[in-house]
Amino acid sequence: MSSQTQTVEIVVNGQKRPVPAGATVEAVLLHLEVPLDRVAVELNRRIVRRPDWGSTPVPDGGQLEIVQFVGGG
Repeated sequence: MSSQTQTVEIVVNGQKRPVPAGATVEAVLLHLEVPLDRVAVELNRRIVRRPDWGSTPVPDGGQLEIVQFVGGG
């Protein structure tokens, strides 16, 4: 058996990115080092609610849109 982690290719905000196979939305965000506290996520054109991030798998070829909220005044 190989110790290498298998990856799949997804599209994140319009760019192809390799991520670990079987990763959830939350795992992908952590893999991409995206801060979890101020983002909204859409997977294949459907909004994924924050409580569902840890249980929603991102399929090979999935399209993930990540929107970061920025405070200001």
